[in-house]
Amino acid sequence: MARPLWSCRRKGTRILANPSPQSQPPSWRLLFSHPLHCLSFGLGTGLSPKAPGTVGTLLGFPLYWLLMDLPLAQQWLSLGVFFVFGIWCCEITGRALGVSDHGAIVWDEVVAMAAVLVTVPFTWAWGLAAFASFRLFDIWKPFPIGWVDQRVKGGLGVMLDDVLAAIMAIVVLQAAQGMLA
Repeated sequence: MARPLWSCRRKGTRILANPSPQSQPPSWRLLFSHPLHCLSFGLGTGLSPKAPGTVGTLLGFPLYWLLMDLPLAQQWLSLGVFFVFGIWCCEITGRALGVSDHGAIVWDEVVAMAAVLVTVPFTWAWGLAAFASFRLFDIWKPFPIGWVDQRVKGGLGVMLDDVLAAIMAIVVLQAAQGMLA
């Protein structure tokens, strides 16, 4: 009996994807084939036919809302855990897709957006500013974001360029908050 196209098998504590030799587009079938793919695709937001990164970024809001009542240190610790988990998760899904940083993988945007939201007041205006500034840096990719995006591959590369975009957005938003205070 042939193994399914997107099967996963357990080896020790690692889950390894068995991708097809040729790259396949992401699909709902792949999303539901394993919980790691579901998270990598941002619960399906990454399968949006237009602007999957932008749609996936919106999932950062509910993630932040789940964390916002925790003490600040626990919010950052949780985001750190989500970041490290994302490295593994995005690596597995990238292998299954045959593309290291496929546009449908949006867990990096989700975590990064939640991190930006931790640093701004909880208002619609600041939420919109956080969204716009993060997307600007994530799409524009000024140095060092573009450099990391080109040179760091695998799950770490997927997650790291978005963390850098979040840091740049946080710097800009902190400066704006300082000028408005």
